[in-house]
Amino acid sequence: MNRLPAEWEPQDAVLICWPHEKTDWAPYLTEAEAVFANIAEAVTRFEKLIIVARDEAAIRKKLEKRDVRMDRVALYEIESDDTWVRDFGPVTIYENGKPVLLDFTFTGWGGKFEAGLDNQITAKLHKLGAFGKTPLRTVDLVLEGGSIESDGEGLLLTTAECLLNPNRNAQLNKQQVEQLLACELNIKNFRWLENGWLAGDDTDAHIDTLARFCPEKTILYVQCPDPADEHYPALRNMENELKKIPYRLLPLPWPAAKFDTDGERLPATYANFLIINGAVLVPTYNDLADSQALETVGKAFPNRKIIGIDCSALILQHGSLHCVTMQIPEGVL
Repeated sequence: MNRLPAEWEPQDAVLICWPHEKTDWAPYLTEAEAVFANIAEAVTRFEKLIIVARDEAAIRKKLEKRDVRMDRVALYEIESDDTWVRDFGPVTIYENGKPVLLDFTFTGWGGKFEAGLDNQITAKLHKLGAFGKTPLRTVDLVLEGGSIESDGEGLLLTTAECLLNPNRNAQLNKQQVEQLLACELNIKNFRWLENGWLAGDDTDAHIDTLARFCPEKTILYVQCPDPADEHYPALRNMENELKKIPYRLLPLPWPAAKFDTDGERLPATYANFLIINGAVLVPTYNDLADSQALETVGKAFPNRKIIGIDCSALILQHGSLHCVTMQIPEGVL
């Protein structure tokens, strides 16, 4: 029997892909690397960390200068286009209790960006033994990890804007997408959100920027309380959709609008947190709402340490903390 585990279930490791000068991070590489080092520090306090790096020796040197538990770090030198490993890393399921890695097709969010190298990373890591002897299966479907949320019990939360976008799997209708995912991930119940988006988001409304499953039938979600904000109508409609799911709903605070140097609004969201063994890493943005966000996430995870990580640099490339990480569930390594 297949099962797509929830993120809060026990993990072996977290996977990240280090930014480098040939990526879009070039103008603020130092700031981006500092965020990745902070993530590495936090993760290795609790579990192992697998790092894809363009220059393994250089990254090792950088991490050794920090409080990173190097005995918990495995570095693999592989070329990459970018760093959004949530969307090209392996999706792990359990088949009869044993882990299997699924390698979906990654096209740079419907062909918006170059993704040829990133699409090969999971297979290359597997070949190098990064995932032990866990089998890898290639799935002929365009799918990003950030577009699906699992409660571990067969319920999948996703957005129609992303999964049914003609730029992903134009040949498939909603029913066919459901059939494929039901088969691969053993999903019994689909909850499609028809509303919800963030300005500056390149992913076509990934669910991990909007609403997240938590233990004890809880959903943390983005709420916009300002009727003057452009997001207000869509996020209010999304909230009404979420109310139809018989879960406890906890609204996350709304940070002040963040902009890049060209005046383009950036997708600052507190929903983009990462759950690891014993902790939750929460993106912060040097915002007055940061402390309230940490407190709210703490309500959903009372038995875990809540750690804020300043992700102001990550939103400059239109993503955040969850987007640059992928959990590797227990048993894989």
